[in-house]
Amino acid sequence: MTITPVPFDPDLAPVLDALAADPQPPLTRETIPATRPGAATLFPAAAEVIGDLPIDAEDRVIPGPAGAPDLEVTILTPRGHDATRPPLPVLYNIHGGGMIVGHRSWETGRLVQLVDELGVIAVNVEYRLAPENPYPAGVEDCYAGLVWLAEHAAELGADPARIVVMGGSAGGGFSAAVALLARDRRGPALAGQLLLCPMIDNTNTTVSSHQYAGIGTWTRETNLLAWECVLGEELAVSDRAPQYAAPSRAADLSGLPHAYIEVGAAEPFRDEDVEYASRIWAVGGQAELHVWSGGFHGFDMYAPASELTRAALDARHSWLRRLLGLR
Repeated sequence: MTITPVPFDPDLAPVLDALAADPQPPLTRETIPATRPGAATLFPAAAEVIGDLPIDAEDRVIPGPAGAPDLEVTILTPRGHDATRPPLPVLYNIHGGGMIVGHRSWETGRLVQLVDELGVIAVNVEYRLAPENPYPAGVEDCYAGLVWLAEHAAELGADPARIVVMGGSAGGGFSAAVALLARDRRGPALAGQLLLCPMIDNTNTTVSSHQYAGIGTWTRETNLLAWECVLGEELAVSDRAPQYAAPSRAADLSGLPHAYIEVGAAEPFRDEDVEYASRIWAVGGQAELHVWSGGFHGFDMYAPASELTRAALDARHSWLRRLLGLR
């Protein structure tokens, strides 16, 4: 049977054309470690992104999980805000990259925009990557950072009752996993989980996971490689994978914080993300789902000036305002 992909939004075509004109060597287990040096310098430093905006940036080193290395975080705060003022909501961001590449600096722009527009605090965490550090290293790092944030909320001028965990792609998958961990370990009480095209299903059995073999910004082939790096060959596509690695494997999605789930209609994660929202609703949970027609994976990062991105950002920010009581 021929599997025909959903077409990409024509407005996004120039981005895909530019990527096709400058193809990058495919990732392999052997070449992934070579992406580590210089990853932090691929995007501008926080101060450069902030420019003249009234936002302060601070890098800190915080404790990692027991027996593991310390973690680096970047904290973005509205200028002049401190612990003497009424506490602000806080967004705890986990960066994307398939759990195998990436750096928190890649998403500084997204967070600066949220801090500036909504008047919130943002904490951007670094975590260990696979294959050098397979499951559970990455998710345990992300959870440890969340626990630190909740424990130090007063010091940061943050409201521990209004913490939203968020991220895109792998960061969305980690955010979903951290929400599960916080529920099951009776950890920090989250106000919400902002899941942007989350990477949550290791089995790669959905229709959409087959539709984008060899095309788009995140292909089926790269996704299979990423899960193998994280879980190993035995569990890479198994329905026995741990739920905190692949949240689609969770048997129980009750008792989770309000979820915002966004995905493009023209990307591999479409079907797994729609199913995740449906399963949350099935147990009486709260979820808001947006499937953007013609959107490829990460379209907002690749095409920030597109009309599709404008609509997506408006919807996200509206949800955060409603959830956090912002005006």
